[in-house]
Amino acid sequence: MEAGQLLVGSDLTYPPYDYLDDANQPAGFDAELATALAKAANLQVKFVDTRFENLIIGVSSDQFDVIASTLYVKPERAKRVDFLPYMKSGISIAVLQGSEFAFRTLEELCGHSFASVKGSAWLQRVEELNQTTCAGDEIDAREFPTAPEATQALLSGGVDAQVEDSAVLGEAARKLNGRIVMTNEDQLYPVIVALGLKKGNTELAEILENAMSVIKANGEYRALLTKYNVAAPTDGEFRAAVGQ
Repeated sequence: MEAGQLLVGSDLTYPPYDYLDDANQPAGFDAELATALAKAANLQVKFVDTRFENLIIGVSSDQFDVIASTLYVKPERAKRVDFLPYMKSGISIAVLQGSEFAFRTLEELCGHSFASVKGSAWLQRVEELNQTTCAGDEIDAREFPTAPEATQALLSGGVDAQVEDSAVLGEAARKLNGRIVMTNEDQLYPVIVALGLKKGNTELAEILENAMSVIKANGEYRALLTKYNVAAPTDGEFRAAVGQ
């Protein structure tokens, strides 16, 4: 970490969590959270726009100090980075408006194709389904570098559906004036989202944990959760997510 500065790796193609606003500045939940944490720690924040599949490599090789990019907590990721959990989310399925399809679960995608961001946590679940429930009638999961590219694949008819974080799909549906619609009523596979730090970077972990305590105490953290309609994870939910 450079003196007085916090370098934040974020895939700024993922609204409403991570994106560039009209002034070409980082915006969204993660940008606001990272900025608040840096301020609480008396640091200047700088964002490094990085595609999602390269974020863990980037923080591990000191290209930036911390990942703030809707990083889902998974046991295999816990082997590569240290986590500081801050949010609970889930995924949804979207199809084109007027489509014959109305997928409510991943299992209903057997024999169909969907678009998703490369490296997404739920792709492992799809692999498991292809070896069990969908064996012989597999789900065709197609990965794209960014969520907007996955949405474009759906709009062009290249896939039957898009699977994505619920808030991200909701934002896409809003911007597209309902050209895509979410077909499941409840969030699928609730997940815990965390900041990601280089393994063993206890100094920065302590700084960020102290900063998190500050923004929890002054109300900034609660205001962010409310603004983006997400929840705070419990310690038990986090331990379960890392497989403890």
